[in-house]
Amino acid sequence: MTINMLYSVSIGVFPLILIILGCVAIGVIGGYFLYRFIIQKRIDNATKSAKKIIEDAVNDAKAQKKELILEAKDEIFKLKADYDLEIKERRQEMQRIEERVLQREEYQNKKEQSFEQKLEQLESLKQNLEQKEQDLIVFQEQVEKQKGDIQLELEKVSKMTTEEAKKVLIESIKEETRKSIASEIRAMEEEAKENADRYAVDIVTQAIQRCATDYTADITVSSVNIPNEDMKGRLIGREGRNIRAIESATGVDLIIDDTPESVILSSFDPLRREIAKRTIEKLMLDGRINPARIEEMADKVRKDIEAEMKQTGEDVSYEADVHGLHPALCVLLGRLKYRTSYGQNVLVHSLEVSRLACLLATELGVDVETAKRGGLLHDIGKAVDQEVEGTHVELGVQLAKKYKESEAVIHCIEAHHGDVPFKSVEAILVQVADAISSARPGARRESLETYIKRVEKLEEISNSFKGVDKAYAIQAGREIRVIVKPEEISDEEAMFLAKDISKKIEEEVEYPGQIKVNVIRETRKVEYAK
Repeated sequence: MTINMLYSVSIGVFPLILIILGCVAIGVIGGYFLYRFIIQKRIDNATKSAKKIIEDAVNDAKAQKKELILEAKDEIFKLKADYDLEIKERRQEMQRIEERVLQREEYQNKKEQSFEQKLEQLESLKQNLEQKEQDLIVFQEQVEKQKGDIQLELEKVSKMTTEEAKKVLIESIKEETRKSIASEIRAMEEEAKENADRYAVDIVTQAIQRCATDYTADITVSSVNIPNEDMKGRLIGREGRNIRAIESATGVDLIIDDTPESVILSSFDPLRREIAKRTIEKLMLDGRINPARIEEMADKVRKDIEAEMKQTGEDVSYEADVHGLHPALCVLLGRLKYRTSYGQNVLVHSLEVSRLACLLATELGVDVETAKRGGLLHDIGKAVDQEVEGTHVELGVQLAKKYKESEAVIHCIEAHHGDVPFKSVEAILVQVADAISSARPGARRESLETYIKRVEKLEEISNSFKGVDKAYAIQAGREIRVIVKPEEISDEEAMFLAKDISKKIEEEVEYPGQIKVNVIRETRKVEYAK
């Protein structure tokens, strides 16, 4: 019974399964064709979109191409205009160079003419010397001819031996020759002074007139204004702690006395005084005055001043038109602002020397850049001479070599006090500019004791020479007036005496500028009418 039932059920289900499988197959086939139709449709749409994108890209490329062509044309026109402008500037520069070359050629021609004139003068002087040599030969021949007669006559008249007579004759010839040489030297000096002094005075005068520098007198004390008298007590502090902290942190002496609304800072170092002054001013503004705050504020002020020194050095180099200095040299230049020499600010002095050397070099037609650079750096060694052993000249040369300055500038530094022989005109101009700046009235000052010693030394040197009657130092030691005994010193010998005194002064005395040696020989005859 059960088997029959299963068989009947299976016969009924099988057609149903076939029908279901057929429907599934038809659905799969239909879905496949539908899927292909949809895919084809998307492919067609994508193709159309791609074609449109390509067309748009081509159109955009054409537009960009046109824009690039227009921009290229504009750039070409701009480059052409810049090129034309550069060509024009180059032509103008070439014209200026040609003009300078022509001016230099004219100057060179003038120098050649002057040189030819000097050669002619030397040739004339040579001919005169040759003529005098010939005259001297003739004179010697005459002396030889008359030698025998002179010897006999001298022996008879003076009862002298031949050697004694020879000695008298030689002394006589020496005296005549000395007088002749002195006369020739005086004539040559007067002729040289007529030309050289005039040109030198004109050049130096023009340079000084074109360079005007203000001087400020540096002293050893500074004054700090305070708002009220109570501030003095706060600066002193309990049991003097604050004043001791200020003096220890800054290295200056703080003087608090009865002077109203001010305190005094005393130190030989202007940099220390400036640090102390700013520290006290900042402490008064801050209101907190105690040892810890004092040390902190002093360190801050010291750093600020170091930054200012670098900026000052850069400003001074720009003002002097000296470019390309090593940053370390700029800092050292700034330190010279707080360095003095005989009361003269060294930074102001260096700037003035640079300007004077530049103007003198321009007038003489030599290397202006070397002259003004050497003038600005000639005293750079004074920035460290209080900390390092050695003269400021030696230290300046070492610093210039260390920071790769040129040999010409280094020579200007080492020769500006005459320590080494001059090798260039620029070095001479730096020395001249240094002397002008130092010798200007009011530029420097020295202590009374040093001044008196220098004046006494000048008079002592002058009185040490034979034939000097009296010697007086006048014009603040810039001139020594020497009065000689006329019976012992002749006019020719007075000239040699002036040279000898000036040479000895140069060797034994240190002085700013120059000293005029004026030798006076005066003869007086007195009679009385009775």
